[in-house]
Amino acid sequence: MATLPNRQEQVTLDTFLRGIWEENPVFVMLLGMCPVLAVTNSTINAIAMGLATLFVLVASGALVSLLRKLIPKQVRIATYIIIIATFVTMVDYVIQAISLDLYNALGAFIQLIVVNCVILGRAEAYASKQRVGPAVVNALGMGTGFTIALLCLGTVRELLGNGTILGIQVFSSNFEPWVVMVLPPGGFFVLGAWLLLFEWLKQRKAEPAGAAEGATVHES
Repeated sequence: MATLPNRQEQVTLDTFLRGIWEENPVFVMLLGMCPVLAVTNSTINAIAMGLATLFVLVASGALVSLLRKLIPKQVRIATYIIIIATFVTMVDYVIQAISLDLYNALGAFIQLIVVNCVILGRAEAYASKQRVGPAVVNALGMGTGFTIALLCLGTVRELLGNGTILGIQVFSSNFEPWVVMVLPPGGFFVLGAWLLLFEWLKQRKAEPAGAAEGATVHES
């Protein structure tokens, strides 16, 4: 988890975008790997888990920020977990009411949002040190980045494993599904491929800056 300053941060576009690119929970910090690998065997599961995590991130971040001056340091972690667990319980009941099939597909990983290190980490490292505005915007960015990462994995795994996206047939009947993609090993294969792509994009982005710095040193 990136070390953040204690000073109050101004809300900017970077406050939101940081969680999507520079501090993406999955592709950069490798956090929350259990749901990333376990529930991304279909696009709908990935979307549901991503949105559930996004809601808990934003709601818990806002409440932790509001109560940051009232929570004693000695019990802050326990307090954060109680706050997070409250919103996870709400999400659990909502998903159960909307679709029992989706609820059963996600299984225990809904409740395990409570111990997702992305959420607890943001509460401790950011929300507890910032005003409500920056805390909510940053949580939105982190939650969006996490959802995008789940969607990247879920879409690829469903497409290659079933030939569908959101249950809609994409390939012809001649397509032979890669069954391994909807099995646990498929999660590791697809995650590894996305991590390679993400790292390559980061290096591509860094090359112009490095070249410009080298040219400046050479001229001087």
